[in-house]
Amino acid sequence: MKSSSYLFAVALVVIAATTGWAILAQTLVLRTDAADSSQRQQLAALWGTAQTQTAPRFSIGWMTRDGNHHLVETESQIAPMSARVDVDLALDQRQKGLLWYNTYTVGFAATYRVTADRDGRLIVRFPFPAADATYEDVVFTMNGKPIAATNGDGHLTASLPIARGQSAELAVGYRSHGLDTWRYRFGDDAIVGVRDFRLTMRTNFDAIDFPPQTLSPTEEKRTGGGWTLTWNYSQLVNGFGIGMAFPQKLQPGPIAQRITMWAPLSLSFYVFVMLVVTRLRRIELHPMNYLFLAAAFFAFHLLFAYTVDRIPLGWAFLLCSMVSMALTVSYLRLVVGLRFAAVEAALAQFFYLILFSYALFDEGYSGLSITTGAIVTLFVMMQLTGRFNWSSVTGGGTRTPAETTA
Repeated sequence: MKSSSYLFAVALVVIAATTGWAILAQTLVLRTDAADSSQRQQLAALWGTAQTQTAPRFSIGWMTRDGNHHLVETESQIAPMSARVDVDLALDQRQKGLLWYNTYTVGFAATYRVTADRDGRLIVRFPFPAADATYEDVVFTMNGKPIAATNGDGHLTASLPIARGQSAELAVGYRSHGLDTWRYRFGDDAIVGVRDFRLTMRTNFDAIDFPPQTLSPTEEKRTGGGWTLTWNYSQLVNGFGIGMAFPQKLQPGPIAQRITMWAPLSLSFYVFVMLVVTRLRRIELHPMNYLFLAAAFFAFHLLFAYTVDRIPLGWAFLLCSMVSMALTVSYLRLVVGLRFAAVEAALAQFFYLILFSYALFDEGYSGLSITTGAIVTLFVMMQLTGRFNWSSVTGGGTRTPAETTA
């Protein structure tokens, strides 16, 4: 077979494999997206949604007469003199199909102290952090005593008489469950001022992170298996809040998608190296041989796509690597012999399939890893072929003596 026809046939093999990977990648995207939508609904029904706890709203209400001399109640909002908030976050990560989800249990307890600036009724409105959630062990007391409250529109509302200059202390608490993130807001307004505020958060996980537009803690202390974080302010005016973004596990679905979408480049590197090595070793591989080698590559991604949601990610990757390597080595052993199959071909597949795919686990460094591998490949191939007479392949002229000397 002529060199041009030979290379064209090998290129067709790569194109055919690329088509298969494109279909597989799209299938993975559809499986992941469809499952995510239904699984989030199921988890929300069991665990609730992302929670944002807003500080309670305090106001003083009193009776006054309007322009028609009718008695109407007027309210004036007052800010807490101090706030002490304790939050316990316990992360419980759950895998559903191709995705991991961050579910958590939150224990919330807070005490707010207010002082009336006039006679009237102290009105308290405490909003729950999420409408679609369950709340256990709810505490709602004023000055250490339970107070009658009404529950409507996701709020607990209560009122009691208060005199000018009198202080009152509201204690609230509950246990609940949520998904993805937990936040605390100082109030409903865009810009809120707080005084003598302290929030202490305890976690059962090490990898802490904070959502966008939230404040960093003023104190951080490691504890057994987690952190104790503190936000302590004597005076603060800001539009941000406090929050916790839970650590993310490697997501099987997106990783399988990424590895599959980059597979054509992986195979291209492998085919390029095999073409050069077989030429240097004077080994003839037919395009049909390359078709079966490409199929061994494809078997890795196909098996990975349908095992990664059944067994742990690392074990799925190891299993698929061993299966693909076994296919290649056992096949080339029959085509060209055991030594070439177990050394040159196996090493090439290890670098350009397994290590290449493993580099894609870390999305932040995958580009650098692949670029480094490409440059190293180029260097090695240039050194191996520097003295090779390509004219003998292309049918051109021969080298002059000056061209063949070192």
